[in-house]
Amino acid sequence: MDGPGPLGDFLQARRAQLRPEDVGLPAFGPRRVAGLRREELAQLAGVSASYYTRLEQGLSRGASAEVLDAIGRALRLGDHERAHLARLADAARRTPQVRRPRPEKVADETWDLMRALDGVPALVLGRRTDVLAWNSLGHGLLAGHLDPLAPQSPGRRPNMTRMVFLDPHCRELYQDWHRKARAVVGNLRTVVGRHPEDPLLAELIGELTMKSPEFVALWRDHRVSPCDAASYDLHHPTTGPLTVTQQTLALVRSPEQALVVCTAPAGSSSEAALALLRQTGARRPETSGAVQRESR
Repeated sequence: MDGPGPLGDFLQARRAQLRPEDVGLPAFGPRRVAGLRREELAQLAGVSASYYTRLEQGLSRGASAEVLDAIGRALRLGDHERAHLARLADAARRTPQVRRPRPEKVADETWDLMRALDGVPALVLGRRTDVLAWNSLGHGLLAGHLDPLAPQSPGRRPNMTRMVFLDPHCRELYQDWHRKARAVVGNLRTVVGRHPEDPLLAELIGELTMKSPEFVALWRDHRVSPCDAASYDLHHPTTGPLTVTQQTLALVRSPEQALVVCTAPAGSSSEAALALLRQTGARRPETSGAVQRESR
């Protein structure tokens, strides 16, 4: 193995974010690097310093669930972060099998659901946050400057992570762009923990690393935060300011995909803005095909 690998990188990054005073240890003198020393973390976790060092350097792959739990407590990890740590450790034990993934497809039941959500902005995201489908309102709210039929062609599908960092439209759409960017990176970390050998994920991360310094800074943090629900203030070019809650819902028949819906409180100005956007989209014939099954 070359380098510490994903598990070692995660441990190093999280150790660097803890100060001795955060965990009740005395801080003696200046430190060459930020955060706890390896021996201090090992002491907190109740393991030997040499064992922890081998684990962090990628030289040991057999950490038990009990050891991982102790390290997670020492690092003050949350529930999502501990689950991520366990996935990374499990991946480190296995022999990698790198395969080119097949293009993702949307199930018939999901297409039916998308049609039923006509009055709510909705889109289906694949494992790597590729847009596999969107309804006309979802397209108009989040990516009205793009071809509404682009998700039907695997080679042309928009990628929401790429858009957040590289598309000027998204930077202008989200009033607190940095908050949205942090959420996107935290979710991508979760996905990488589940699929560490996915070559298309590696390509996406490589592209963003080359093109976006903001992505590099956030990626280096190793924060883990799977998407669930969050409210965002938007400044839409058609409707002006509005606030929507983006909820990410699991699709039982397609566990690698997620349905994202955007809602606004009943009777609010944001709900009126969504209604205006729907009316505007209905007058555009080029958006009428936004919810069509891809060719089989």
